[in-house]
Amino acid sequence: MEFKTFLFYAFSVVLVIAALRVITARNPVHAALFLVLSFFSAAGIWMLLKAEFLSIVLVLVYVGAVMVLFLFVVMMLDINLDKMREGFWGYFPLAATVGTIIVLEMAGVIFHGFQGYDADVPAISANIGNTKELGKLIYTEYVYAFEIAAVVLLVAIVAAVALTLRRRKDTKYFSPSAAVKVKSTDRVRIVKMKSEAKVDPIAPASPAAANPAAAPAAPQK
Repeated sequence: MEFKTFLFYAFSVVLVIAALRVITARNPVHAALFLVLSFFSAAGIWMLLKAEFLSIVLVLVYVGAVMVLFLFVVMMLDINLDKMREGFWGYFPLAATVGTIIVLEMAGVIFHGFQGYDADVPAISANIGNTKELGKLIYTEYVYAFEIAAVVLLVAIVAAVALTLRRRKDTKYFSPSAAVKVKSTDRVRIVKMKSEAKVDPIAPASPAAANPAAAPAAPQK
């Protein structure tokens, strides 16, 4: 077995295990980290297929931007895991049915694609991993799809910020617009009060009055 083949199977095994842990991990932060591991494994497979540009884009865009943003959103939302697990088995039949349909559809597409597979590689496929050729295609034929993807990412960022700006009971919040509208007369108010008469300090009491037990007892008749 060649070393390249060994690396392909190693990356594939890690990718499958990480993908399974994404959907089976109980902690959403752990699931996000396993998703990062699966992206790195997929990038390694792309590198073995001599698609360097796609491999680097997968690491920079998905791992460096999207997954970091998703991880921060998950950590800041303070998700109640116990509440999420309450209806798990109620949604499991529907989720299993949809997952089975997706797997069957993907298997049908893959098997149908390999039926008429031609072993002779055309000469035009030599430019698949070329960054220049991909750049020309993206900014000429697929420029609208590229802009739509950028808008979708922008909407995702705005939604993440909006979700984290909710009011919480354990934090203090004030309205900036209300603070700007406040005038000086609303903050400080001068109250005029009449002067009161001076009261003499109370004279100190005698030791006998202060301590009745020390005073001499009256003679009894």
